[in-house]
Amino acid sequence: MDPWLIWLIVASVLIVAEIFTLTAALGMLGAAALITAAAAAAGLSGPLQFAVFTVVATVTVLFVRPVALRHLLQPQTERFGVDALVGRAAYVVTEVTGREGREGRVRIGGEEWSARSYDETLVIPPGATVDVLEISGSTALVHPRE
Repeated sequence: MDPWLIWLIVASVLIVAEIFTLTAALGMLGAAALITAAAAAAGLSGPLQFAVFTVVATVTVLFVRPVALRHLLQPQTERFGVDALVGRAAYVVTEVTGREGREGRVRIGGEEWSARSYDETLVIPPGATVDVLEISGSTALVHPRE
């Protein structure tokens, strides 16, 4: 079997293993094996192939992997789902009180939600603008804008 084909098989195995582990290390070694396969196809001798693999693997694992991991592990900047509704303004459709069982309705970005006043003593009339402070289940806890 040709050496370049062996390196190609090694690269394939390492890259498939990377898909299951998500460590970025096996992917870097797979890339090094792929480059070594190209070097073997160009006619380099066995010892030079191992030297190419060693150099490329060392460079990718020491320098490329940390950069890749830094980009993968960045905190999420966008809020999604109900978390994105917290802090938004809402329009009161029906009277909102703080009492359980007597929930009003608010419109948040075109969608109508059941709502309760965050302060149990407040009664917020229809037409008022409120801020969404929290989402509890399918109920928005709101407070009137000042």
